[in-house]
Amino acid sequence: MNRTHKLLSVLVLTSLLVLGLSTPAYAFDGRGGDKVVIAAGEVVKDDLYVGAQEFILDGTVSGDVVAFGTNVTINGKVDGDLMTAAQTVAIYGEVTGTVRMAGSVLFVGKSAVIGGDIVGAGYSLEVQPGMALGRDLIFAGQQALLAGDVRRNLQVAASGLELRGNVGGDVYAEVGDASQVNAVVPPTMFMPQSTLPAPSVKPGLTVAPSARVEGDLKYTQLRDLAIPAGVVLGSITRTVPSTPPAATGAPKPGEQIRKWGAGIMRNTITLILIGLFLLWLFPIFMRGLSDNLRAKPLPSLGWGVVAWAAFIVAVLLVLAVTVIAGILFGLLTLGQLTGTVVWMGILALFALIVGFVLLTTFVAKVVFGIALGKWMLTGLHSPLAEHRYWPMVLGVLVTVAVTSLLSFPLIPGFFGWLVNFAVVLLGLGALWLWGLQRTARKPAVHAVAATPA
Repeated sequence: MNRTHKLLSVLVLTSLLVLGLSTPAYAFDGRGGDKVVIAAGEVVKDDLYVGAQEFILDGTVSGDVVAFGTNVTINGKVDGDLMTAAQTVAIYGEVTGTVRMAGSVLFVGKSAVIGGDIVGAGYSLEVQPGMALGRDLIFAGQQALLAGDVRRNLQVAASGLELRGNVGGDVYAEVGDASQVNAVVPPTMFMPQSTLPAPSVKPGLTVAPSARVEGDLKYTQLRDLAIPAGVVLGSITRTVPSTPPAATGAPKPGEQIRKWGAGIMRNTITLILIGLFLLWLFPIFMRGLSDNLRAKPLPSLGWGVVAWAAFIVAVLLVLAVTVIAGILFGLLTLGQLTGTVVWMGILALFALIVGFVLLTTFVAKVVFGIALGKWMLTGLHSPLAEHRYWPMVLGVLVTVAVTSLLSFPLIPGFFGWLVNFAVVLLGLGALWLWGLQRTARKPAVHAVAATPA
């Protein structure tokens, strides 16, 4: 297979990967500020994205709502899903889809109607009586007080759960020890006071006589709890909570050495396979990088530091541009353009991070291995120094061996990490130097071409 066929193969595979990972950029309405209010009677005929200190929805959104801030209050209607993260989330209106929320105090009022699921995480969740939930309720946090009606299943992982309402399916409660006293830590210990008070829920599981479970009840506890008769129509199962295994001290030296040896084999095989692939696909490019590294080791090390810093700056720049452009176009009510910019920013950030990880984890080490192997074979006057693959194989073996010996389990691992980081910087620096050389050659070529004969 010639070089043109190789490049076409890579181009086709890359295009298929991009098409597979890409998703269409949907339009939406973006709003921001200290306080965002959708007034009663106002209808937003699009998905709504909000970033504000306080967000109040009194009107209607014909689409999904994504809201982030300190206080989020839903009084109106969301004809779609609601995804929100705030210190206080209060829902009094209607959400036809699913609610996904996270925060300190999560509150669902008695007039609320939710057609889908509730998936919540936070300090406290309170669901008042009269609230109707169309499907499942899943919560993970410190405590939950559930007095509304859940049509299907209830699943809670918390220190304390108090059940007062009706559940049409099964209840799975992974709760703390009911014998604990004052186990609940108020959120004011680690964040500002919420605009809504959190209820006081005892540790463990509390089932009120007014509750009703149509299916089974499964809960974790060291001993049986008193469940009112007739509340649970199905079976009641108690499971002893899983406890972490007792500390057995540090792993034995033999086990540490086995893991260390397996890591050496895994790293060596991975780097050699990737090195063979790169040399097969880009032989001239890879040899050029290694020649740069052998000729300019100290400049390569310095430019490697610059490349690392440039990656951090690039990530921050992409994030800043995406956020600023999204908010700006959202304020200008350019919903479709805002969606395109946000998705382009997410894809660019994803590509930047993945590319840098691949470079630092594999490519930089392979480049260093080629340079080291060629230097060693040249010093030994071996004809294998000009071979396409053997210098890389030798260099990778030596590099992995040295870094692994310096990371031996019975000695401090800092030296191995330091050598590995230096290898990565040298490889990155060689790539950076290659880029500088390529950009420096172009003006000279244009200048010669412009000179009259």
